[in-house]
Amino acid sequence: MTRINHQVRLAARPVGEPRDTDWQHVEEPVGEPGDGELLVQVLYLSIDPAMRGWMNAGRSYIRPVEVGEVMRAGAVGRVIASRHPGFAVGDHVSGAFGVQEYCLSDGRDVTKADPAAAPLSTYLGTLGMSGLTAYFGLIDIGRPEPGQTVVVSGAAGAVGSVVGQIAKILGCRVVGIAGGERKCRLLVEELGFDAAIDYQTEDVRKALREHAPDGVDVYFDNVGGDVLDAVLLRLARGARVVICGAVSQYNSTEPKGPANYMSLLVNRATMTGMVVFDYADRYAEGIAQLATWRAKGRLKSLEDVVSGGVAAFPETLMRLFRGENHGKLVLKVAEEQVSEEGENR
Repeated sequence: MTRINHQVRLAARPVGEPRDTDWQHVEEPVGEPGDGELLVQVLYLSIDPAMRGWMNAGRSYIRPVEVGEVMRAGAVGRVIASRHPGFAVGDHVSGAFGVQEYCLSDGRDVTKADPAAAPLSTYLGTLGMSGLTAYFGLIDIGRPEPGQTVVVSGAAGAVGSVVGQIAKILGCRVVGIAGGERKCRLLVEELGFDAAIDYQTEDVRKALREHAPDGVDVYFDNVGGDVLDAVLLRLARGARVVICGAVSQYNSTEPKGPANYMSLLVNRATMTGMVVFDYADRYAEGIAQLATWRAKGRLKSLEDVVSGGVAAFPETLMRLFRGENHGKLVLKVAEEQVSEEGENR
């Protein structure tokens, strides 16, 4: 029986928010693995704000997705056929498999995932790129010290929720900025943040004066825009600002940079961009520590799993920019139990 692969390809480069016409839904037969290859059935897709940037042409930290190409996405799946010595049928694996139901891979940058240790969706969140971004961004660039105040924006998102929890583990006071009462309540009551600021209903500058009276020692920014400007005005002497993302600007046709950047000079502070791929040779270190904290109950995994298959990808992606997700947004593509068995060849 010939398997059919359903894919979502980039049809046009979006201007502003992605539209339905920017995507092409394609069907094609699934190929068989050649020597040194494995065939993966995708079970879960990682939905990330960075995807919006990958759709744009131009120089960036990673090459853009080309028009006509399967949309780039991290994923977790199950090996259903293999001619690769390192992977057997039945193995669960994670990798950049793209927005499609099946992926032929040569095994490069593919890692095994153990569903007995954590739900597979967690390998896209806390034990995946989101968790690693939080870990290395906060510890290596933010360099928090016990007793210092750490502020994180997008705090109820995939990265921000982990940043805040790690900061608490390290003995810091943590203030999260998020949109909506429900998210703010989750940060304090479930994830242990010391305070939360609802940027939708509160004056962020005024709230920061209350919750960070001595200034902000570390700011982990995921949103940019007005929130970044507000925090810049509350920096403590020697503060470290980690620029991880700017979700408020991704769909803007006229994105704006920080107006209050001179606070960096006044406070002898630093602002540093963070890309997780720079830490590829240390991923094992980060995953091991995150897994240890999780196993001890000190780090909670927060996943927002949406069903619908690859056809639901365009609408699911837009949930990020509407602020509808809580924690890591994951799209479920197929059931974890695969009825049709493959074979090692």
